[in-house]
Amino acid sequence: MPSLSEDPTVRALGVPSRRSLLKASAAGAAVTPVLAACGGDEESAGSGGGEPQRGGHLRVGVAGGGASDTLDAHDPTDNVDIARNYALYASLMRYSNDGTIEPYLAESLESNDDGTEWTLVLKEGLTFHDESPVTADSVVFSLRRIIDPENPMRGAGDLEGVDHEALEVVDERTVVIHCTEPLVTLPEALAEYYNCVVPEGYDPDEPVGCGPFRLTEFEVGRYSLMARHEGYHEEGLPYVDELEIIDFPEDDARVNALSSQNVDIISQVPHAQVAIIEGDPSLSIMESETGMWLPFTMRVDQAPFDDVRVRQAFRLIVDRQEMIDQALSGYGQIGNDMYARMDPSYPEDFEQRDQDLDEARRLLDEAGHGDGLEVELVTSDISAGVVAAAEVFKEQATEAGVTVTLRRVNPSDYWNPEEGFPYAFGQDFWSARNYITQTAQGSVVGAPYNETMWGEDEEWVELVDQARSTSDLEERNEIIRQAQRIEYEEGGYIVWGFVNLIDAHATSVHGLEPAVSGHPLGSYAFHRVWMDQ
Repeated sequence: MPSLSEDPTVRALGVPSRRSLLKASAAGAAVTPVLAACGGDEESAGSGGGEPQRGGHLRVGVAGGGASDTLDAHDPTDNVDIARNYALYASLMRYSNDGTIEPYLAESLESNDDGTEWTLVLKEGLTFHDESPVTADSVVFSLRRIIDPENPMRGAGDLEGVDHEALEVVDERTVVIHCTEPLVTLPEALAEYYNCVVPEGYDPDEPVGCGPFRLTEFEVGRYSLMARHEGYHEEGLPYVDELEIIDFPEDDARVNALSSQNVDIISQVPHAQVAIIEGDPSLSIMESETGMWLPFTMRVDQAPFDDVRVRQAFRLIVDRQEMIDQALSGYGQIGNDMYARMDPSYPEDFEQRDQDLDEARRLLDEAGHGDGLEVELVTSDISAGVVAAAEVFKEQATEAGVTVTLRRVNPSDYWNPEEGFPYAFGQDFWSARNYITQTAQGSVVGAPYNETMWGEDEEWVELVDQARSTSDLEERNEIIRQAQRIEYEEGGYIVWGFVNLIDAHATSVHGLEPAVSGHPLGSYAFHRVWMDQ
């Protein structure tokens, strides 16, 4: 059978060869998923810059970071962790800027007819930062570390069905991945940035990867310094000699650092501060329309959200366009309480949920809250627009007789169980994933970030399991839509919109291109960036 990188196989397995993030405009015309950057090169739809140059020390200010910073390849959480992962490590497959799955460390990935056995072949000549070879044994070690039943890592849910003991090394470059059930979403799972390959005996305290950069210094909550990995497998990359990733939990500090030339690039410009960047001729903005979403999260197992009528009412409280206009300064697209916008199964035919305060009040009254309801909403500067959205919701809720008290948590503590995560009523940010892999991360029982405590609905679980093992794309999408309908009506997310990411850089920086992933800076593609020398 041909490899995954060839379209016939991709289609045969029910995995589309190309995923269009945006299905259609209101008029029905196709919409290009990648937007041109302000002041950038139109041909590259990014920061342009002509012929790449080698050399230089690239300083990047990334939103977030703090005491919980980690170097563990398989357990990143915060934006800064994710940025480091893209720099230090590499996965077997990857998402391109337009959402297409393509080989990365893999040369090919082939499946049998029903997706229960996958044969993976590595590219030749791959090396880790310590110059040791990347081998089939490395792949097996990495997969077993991720899905270890005693200590499962973040990606274990994506790989449910992979037989931990039956991973088979055929030769130095070939692994056969045996599954206990059909796993047609394996290519998607192997493309996730946290399901990356590390050497046998990997120690996250002294991390070795095979990504474009190798670690030289790391100070928790402050910065990471990296040098070019001379053995990186993409010829000629990376361009810069050194990469420095600096934590910036505060939005204003990040923008000020760019304006004062203390950094060369920043992620996630606060939408309200775009005009500041645009007013400086030495700086440029890059805008990416993405599948990133900033949901409100309601725990379905805690009062008052254990009553579906309250969850339905809260969804009807939101004026989604106002939320986008105020929290994102208009840089976003209206959501409809369903994630996975780039998935071919995305339910465009679901009726758009709009603000309906009369119905919200009726539902709350029916649920026993006719005299008013008081709730605490936990928020944090975990991503641009999150706190602003909380403030907008607080105001909108008063019109439905709901009093919202905001509790602001330090970003480095937000996902700390001691602080109460998952919160009865909270927020989060998510990058773009397809529906099945997103449920493995955030919705099924045992998911690492099941912030709504959803996943107990037996019919929904059965449908998700069935979809995961259905190889026919059309049939699988129909099953997924049935699961989506249940979550749309009864789930714990308020998906009010999708974010247009705004990043910024000095005009002396080139090579950045927008990506639909929802990860800033073209999915933190630092290895493709070059600087004027």
